[in-house]
Amino acid sequence: MTAVSETTARELLIDLVEIPSPSGEEEKAAERLVEFFKNHDREAWIDEVGNVRAPADDSVLLTSHIDTVPGDIPVHVESAENDKILWGRGSVDATGPLAAMAAAAVNTGVSFAGVIQEETDSLGARHLAENRDEPGAVINGEPSGWDGITLGYRGILFGTYVATSESGHTSRPEPNAIEQAMSWWDGVESVVAEFGGDEYDPVFEQVTTKPISIDGGTSADGLSVEVTMDVQLRIPPQTDADSLRELADGELNTGTVNWGKPIPSVMESPRTPVARALRAAIRNVGGDPRLLRKTGTSDMNLYADTWDCPMATYGPGDSDLDHTPDEHLSLSEYDRSVAVLEKTASRLTRGETA
Repeated sequence: MTAVSETTARELLIDLVEIPSPSGEEEKAAERLVEFFKNHDREAWIDEVGNVRAPADDSVLLTSHIDTVPGDIPVHVESAENDKILWGRGSVDATGPLAAMAAAAVNTGVSFAGVIQEETDSLGARHLAENRDEPGAVINGEPSGWDGITLGYRGILFGTYVATSESGHTSRPEPNAIEQAMSWWDGVESVVAEFGGDEYDPVFEQVTTKPISIDGGTSADGLSVEVTMDVQLRIPPQTDADSLRELADGELNTGTVNWGKPIPSVMESPRTPVARALRAAIRNVGGDPRLLRKTGTSDMNLYADTWDCPMATYGPGDSDLDHTPDEHLSLSEYDRSVAVLEKTASRLTRGETA
């Protein structure tokens, strides 16, 4: 096995950030990852859905997503005081964690998987969880800061509201389909606010609602008004998706809602072998570990719902920069995260956690 140097690890990161990889267009980035593993004497391939698979010592699986959200941020490296900063879409979410895990997987001989479409329907993680054996432990790659460990994520429920009404003059008082959609969503927000806990609770412990898109207007034949609205409800650990779905359906007077398969919430213990090994590694590299709960959702939710093994999420980068036009990553932070992952994986393969 050829070891990955700090310079080579940075080159991989920059190459991957330079390759556009929005959800559904991950193939070129996946090919670069396979090339990286093969250049370092590791077996790797792209599976039937587009995931990169590089199995090895399965006592630890390092995994992150290849895709990014859309957005053209010119890729460049700028100098800062005692550091260099990489700008570009995905540098934080989650190409930084992805590249760090690839480098650490080579240097420690543990398993690696790069998965597709985390930013849309998590097709890659669903396929991975359903079609590989359970590993001994999982470290999922998302930005937590090099000294942060994410143990919890809220779940998510997706829905699409569809309604049609007869066309008519806009001066008529009867609500059209667009107004019906708005009325239904107002009702959902009101009933969920009463159901979802105290407004002074941390956001992680609340149910929150968000309309994602709405498309409506007069049909092509001019005989009806049509509307489609996509919505999301975020689910804290103490709430189940079926209860939320029943509440939302109870607000329906017209139209229908097509619900997607929910992703459950996850909350891992800080005392698992993975969390303890990460804390020890962060301290060893000179940091003070922080334990985090995130209000969003990640592929770790799916892994925890399928596999009964310890896991946590970790990776370089400031998650406040996710999906923003200011996405950038400190390369010195990236270097430290590779070191943390290597020390963590080595501890876990040896059965050491502290």
